[in-house]
Amino acid sequence: MPKLRGEAFWRETLRSAHYVVAPMVDQSELAWRLLSRRHGAQLCYTPMLHAQVFLRDANYRRENLYGEACPEDRPLIVQFCANDPEVFVQAALLAQDYCDAIDLNLGCPQMIAKRGHYGAFLQEEWDLLQRMILLANEKLSVPITCKIRVFPDIDKTVKYAQMLEKAGCQLLTVHGRTKEQKGPLAGVASWEHIQAVRKAVNIPVFANGNIQCLSDVEECIRKTGVHGVMSAEGNLHNPALFEGRNPLVWEMAEEYLEIVRKYPCPLSYVRAHLFKLWHHTLQVYQQLREELAKVKTLEGIIDVNRELKLRCQEEIANQKEGEKPKEGLPFFHWICQPYIRPGPKERCRENGESGTEKGVRGKRALEEEEDGNSELLSKNKQKKKLRNPNKSFDPSLKPKYAKCDQCGNPKGNKCVFNMCRGCCKKRAFKEVADCPGHGLLFKTKYEKSLSWQHSQRGIQTPEISQRGDAEVGERAVLKEAGDS
Repeated sequence: MPKLRGEAFWRETLRSAHYVVAPMVDQSELAWRLLSRRHGAQLCYTPMLHAQVFLRDANYRRENLYGEACPEDRPLIVQFCANDPEVFVQAALLAQDYCDAIDLNLGCPQMIAKRGHYGAFLQEEWDLLQRMILLANEKLSVPITCKIRVFPDIDKTVKYAQMLEKAGCQLLTVHGRTKEQKGPLAGVASWEHIQAVRKAVNIPVFANGNIQCLSDVEECIRKTGVHGVMSAEGNLHNPALFEGRNPLVWEMAEEYLEIVRKYPCPLSYVRAHLFKLWHHTLQVYQQLREELAKVKTLEGIIDVNRELKLRCQEEIANQKEGEKPKEGLPFFHWICQPYIRPGPKERCRENGESGTEKGVRGKRALEEEEDGNSELLSKNKQKKKLRNPNKSFDPSLKPKYAKCDQCGNPKGNKCVFNMCRGCCKKRAFKEVADCPGHGLLFKTKYEKSLSWQHSQRGIQTPEISQRGDAEVGERAVLKEAGDS
């Protein structure tokens, strides 16, 4: 049977899918795909698989694709990251019997993709991409598709899409952000870019970006004319997004955990899903957040989920009539709803720009600036914040310390020499002096050692200036210096 292409492939093999669950590393595993399909998703992607590892490691293949056969999990597209045509095609040949298409990841913007030289960091290497897609289109029995990010310039994005189509790509997913737009700098995805690509190519196009609820899906299709819409974060926070429902969080969590019992996956995946589903509730019950992070078994996770459910039900029972959601949420925290990622204070002035302007500081600076928002803090800082809720990472709120006279480091507030501890220790040792502020007692210990020495000899203790033979005292001083 000849391989279906373009519109025919989308219409017959993918069953005219409009609602698509994105490929998400460690998050779009079989159990989550099945949950999403039960609640409106019509097409799912596997997590991004590393082509070279897939090719050489039988365990990797079994864990990520060759597990229990599940007829419900179709249509399915397997996504690979790769930067070598032969490796990509050999890996795809091993996967093609378990899916309906093979997708080449050209959209991952993370540092791991930069180090591995794949994903969005291949978008300038058009000759390499042409060779990869041409070879895959020639060798594979299933269609080849691509997921891309846009360039700041619409015309270049259109030419990029046309190049991929000409090489043999049969379906294109366009994420309307550049590779620089990620994390706190994500900003708004440009549907204008997606619309331009849709008009310029003759293959089906899926849109990705700005999808938080079903009305966003409908608006995106209307404005861009795409065949389908892909959701990632929106789906993770509300797997019933494509049904247009906002169910109770514990309903989705319990259903997911039941599927995991039948189709097991790593515990880290399960924990991550519950962190997303219970995101807003875990801001309220911080102790349970810590318990969820520490739990080591599926049963333990189920117990934490049950406790979260009981807390929410108790809160509902005590709710006052007319009470409204807090923290500016559209719904109460126990209802599945979008998580709006905080953005930088300075946004690009129009869609399609890189997401940064001159003068916009990097991610770290933003994290330190937005002290009140734990989502912008690094993981280490979030842990510190949990231990000490009053801790501030805002540089402007940090106390100003006086500098050491010797080296410029902060000096001890009670140092007799106005120095930092390191410089103070050197000076106190040299001068046989005390600094109570730093707990350095060279003079006191020296005097005590001399007193003990002379008491042993039965003579009067000399003055500190008459050192004489004070070997014991010197040893004590040297020991103090070493201990300090």
